[in-house]
Amino acid sequence: MGFFKDLLSKLKFNPFARKSHVKLGLYGPPNGGKSTLANRICQDWLGEEMSSVSHIAHETREIKIKEQVNIKNKNGKELTFSLVDTPGIATRIDYEDFLKRGMKKKQAKERAKEATKGVIDSIKWLDDMECVVVVLDSTQDPYSQVNITIIGNLQARNIPVLIVANKVDLKRSNIDVIKAAFPQYEVVGVSAKYGKHVEDFYEMLFKIAK
Repeated sequence: MGFFKDLLSKLKFNPFARKSHVKLGLYGPPNGGKSTLANRICQDWLGEEMSSVSHIAHETREIKIKEQVNIKNKNGKELTFSLVDTPGIATRIDYEDFLKRGMKKKQAKERAKEATKGVIDSIKWLDDMECVVVVLDSTQDPYSQVNITIIGNLQARNIPVLIVANKVDLKRSNIDVIKAAFPQYEVVGVSAKYGKHVEDFYEMLFKIAK
């Protein structure tokens, strides 16, 4: 029996395999909490952070990937994925926005250029994603041009989606508005910063990654 299992493990189809591996992308507008959620996932399951977190929009300017993230649900089922943290999607990036943050003109223009490239790369990477988590700030109006652009791109590609309504620890949080805006997708409310309801988020991952 051991020899048979070893043989099957070398084949493409292995009925004994309990793990599945997918490319999971984190998408969303700037400052929605993508990097905070990425760090939460990596801390919970790998014991390390994935990327830095900042309050300045477009702080994540390059695609960041963490390979072999393995999580388990309550039933012992395992899911292994490559976690892809993408730059915040924006329909308009102006260097003057960085000037307001105290940057010098040259640095602000360079930051805007990097952020623009990051957005283009993020859209390109959608073609490689097998499922996507869209991270939205639950204190903000979900009916924005950016959100509609992101969701539209995902629908066009027919990619499984889970929407995370982040920052539920804040008083202005309103998950129902996000559910009403995108009724075609599952929505789970979490606080990535404090780890609130992340267990529900992990359970939902198994549903969209099946």
